[in-house]
Amino acid sequence: MDDCPEPNVRVDAALPTVLVAAIALIDIDGRVLIAERPEGKSMAGMWEFPGGKVEAGEIPEAALIRECKEELGIDITAACLAPFAFASHSYEKFHLLMPLFVCRKWQGLVQGLEGQRTKWVKIRDLGTYEMPPADIPLVAMLRDFF
Repeated sequence: MDDCPEPNVRVDAALPTVLVAAIALIDIDGRVLIAERPEGKSMAGMWEFPGGKVEAGEIPEAALIRECKEELGIDITAACLAPFAFASHSYEKFHLLMPLFVCRKWQGLVQGLEGQRTKWVKIRDLGTYEMPPADIPLVAMLRDFF
């Protein structure tokens, strides 16, 4: 067990758990979409997989369908969402649980409808972008799988 990296989880703390669903949109050229966190939000300027909080009574797939329409102007269906991996990460004031879904098919053209910049990036180049700590292990998983 000595060769296992230390996870960033605080098992001794009573932190509220926040469920956030994220999506790795992968285009025909094998690039993945990332979005820049806008000014005024925590971790502004960092790049992340699009998505958002799962509302009460909502499942992660429904949250992604809603968020992709609101934030990116695209339509996706649950049938095109493939569960891929998840992040479990303790921040100072909450614990983040974030399932990541892969999607290769959607309707519409991606556009940042909430003022966020977006970029299509080769999966092997994702590590060159500053990302929130919870996203970093997901980058390695995507790189190893695709």
